Amino acid sequence: MEKITIEEGLKKNGYHISTVVGDSMMPILRNRRDMVKIVPVSGRLKKYDLPLYKRPTGEYVLHRIVKVKNDCYIICGDNRFLREKVPFDWIVGVTESIFRDEKEISVNNPEYIKYVKKICKTFWIRRIKRKIKKMLAI
Repeated sequence: MEKITIEEGLKKNGYHISTVVGDSMMPILRNRRDMVKIVPVSGRLKKYDLPLYKRPTGEYVLHRIVKVKNDCYIICGDNRFLREKVPFDWIVGVTESIFRDEKEISVNNPEYIKYVKKICKTFWIRRIKRKIKKMLAI
């Protein structure tokens, strides 16, 4: 079987489905258990979109847009606290749906949107709690 890149698959098929690896998008995406359907980007992405981007090192990353700037996106994993500037040309595709426990969840699903807004709204609270826990552990 011929192995093709994600970019080639998007161009050829119009989508790419893959199992996620890592814990940066927990709890919505579980390591090696959930899958995502990535589609090509049409136009500028918006806050809360979940793009797949490729760093210059060749590493693919799936994190959420928390802010759109004139020259880049500010992106962060739901289970992370460091934000990253991602130039528009690093974007490979954007998540259209999530497959969790054999159920497809559209990124337009009202429950999903509710989760996304909550996780983004509580970012600073979660970050402060984490710092306090670290200080108490010393």
